[in-house]
Amino acid sequence: MSRRNISSGVSWEKTVGYSRAVRVGNLIEVAGTAAVDEKGEVVGPNDPYRQARYALEKIGRALAEAGAGFEDVIRTRMFVTDIARWEEVGRAHGEVFRDVRPASTLVQVASLVRPELLVEIEATAVAPEGAP
Repeated sequence: MSRRNISSGVSWEKTVGYSRAVRVGNLIEVAGTAAVDEKGEVVGPNDPYRQARYALEKIGRALAEAGAGFEDVIRTRMFVTDIARWEEVGRAHGEVFRDVRPASTLVQVASLVRPELLVEIEATAVAPEGAP
């Protein structure tokens, strides 16, 4: 099976040794994605909804580059630093996946890589047959 690594172009991908997404055959795994823009700035400080929306937008771009879309997502994992604000993250997730309804997990973690980050999201998708 062929393997294709998809990069978002951030410098730490090479340092840490990871890809934004990896496609093997029709399976696509999107790495934990947080609300950090191309300049390294956190988008939506103290706003879990905005951070989740931005992370989902980044996931959407990675899926598209891998030949899939949100409709092909079968699993998501959401990591939040304050479980009391889960509904804000859930609302953003629901806006994207309301009709797709992938298997999903939302858990609280002690912290993310930067203290301003409140949410990180992973996704697994199966690309349609014949998708490049």
